[in-house]
Amino acid sequence: MGGQNWSGGAAFIDGAFCAIEDAKISILDLGVTRSDCTYDVAHVWQGRFYRLGDHLDRFFAGMRTLRLDPGHDRMELEQILHGCVSRAGLRDAYVSMTCTRGRMPVGSRDLRTAQHTFYCFAVPFVWINSPDKQAQGASLWISTIPRIPPESVDSRVKNYHWLDLDRAQLDAYDHGADLVVLRDAGGAITEGPGYNIFAYWDGAWHTPSHGVLSGITRQSVIELVDDSDTRMEQGPVSAEQLRGASEVLVTSTAGGPMPVTTVDGQPVGSGEPGPRCEDLRRRYWARHRDPAWSTPVQYAASHADPTSVDHS
Repeated sequence: MGGQNWSGGAAFIDGAFCAIEDAKISILDLGVTRSDCTYDVAHVWQGRFYRLGDHLDRFFAGMRTLRLDPGHDRMELEQILHGCVSRAGLRDAYVSMTCTRGRMPVGSRDLRTAQHTFYCFAVPFVWINSPDKQAQGASLWISTIPRIPPESVDSRVKNYHWLDLDRAQLDAYDHGADLVVLRDAGGAITEGPGYNIFAYWDGAWHTPSHGVLSGITRQSVIELVDDSDTRMEQGPVSAEQLRGASEVLVTSTAGGPMPVTTVDGQPVGSGEPGPRCEDLRRRYWARHRDPAWSTPVQYAASHADPTSVDHS
C-alpha cells in the first residue's frame, strides 16, 4: 500500500486493488455505453457485513440471467470484498460489486465476443437519509413518470437503467420532496431510486411485490414483521392507499428502514415517525450484531491474493 491514503475508499479492478480515485474503466465498456451490467451493494456496520451471503446470491443470480462471468468464483469474490473494506480501513462501509458486458473486439458487434469487466469498491457508509433526517422523517413524492416495466428490464436483476428514476427524483425535488416513488403503467406503486416502500393501514404492513427489486433490506423488514403480531401483505398498493396510510417507510441498504412523514405534501399519520417504524428500525439495526445475520470483516487476513483461496 506504500503509505498511500486509502481513507476515501478502496477498489478492485483489472485483478488488483487500488485507491478508489485510481479505479477506471474504458469509455467503450458496454456497461457505460449501454448500461449492460448488473451490480449489488452490501454494507458493513461496526466492522461486520450484513447478510453478505444474500447479496452474493442475488449478484450471481443476476449475472446468470444476463450471461455475465466475473472471472472469480464466489469464495474469491467474497475475499475481494473483505479486501476492499480492509484496505480502506472502514468500520462502516458501502460495498459495491459490478459485472459489465465489457468490450467487444474492434469491429465486432457480436455480444458473445465481449470480454466482461468486473470491479468492486468500498467507500464510507452512504445514507439515503441521515440519522438526523430519519429522526424527523422524510418527505415523499408520488411521481407521474411510470417505472420501466419488468417485462422490458427485469426488476429482479439489479441494474443501472435509472433514467426513469432520475427524472422522477428531479421532479420530486421540484415539489420540495426528499424521496420519490414511481408507479407502473396501471398506476400501482412500485419503488424508488434504490429503495422499496412499505405502508401501514388496517392493521397490516403492505409492500408492492410486482415490478420491484427484491431488496435485502425489504426482506429483513418482512421477516421482522412476520416475527411480530402484525400482518404482512405483499401485493398491489395504490397511490390512494399510500397517501392514506398511518405509517410509511422506505428500505435500503443505504440506511435500513427509514420513516416517511409526508406524502405529496400531506402528513402521514401524526406527521412524525410512527411507533411501528421505530420498532422496525431498532430491531433491524440490532440484527447487525447477531452472528446469524452478520459476518466480521477479515481485516487482517483479507490482504491475501484473492485468486489464491484455499478450496480444500
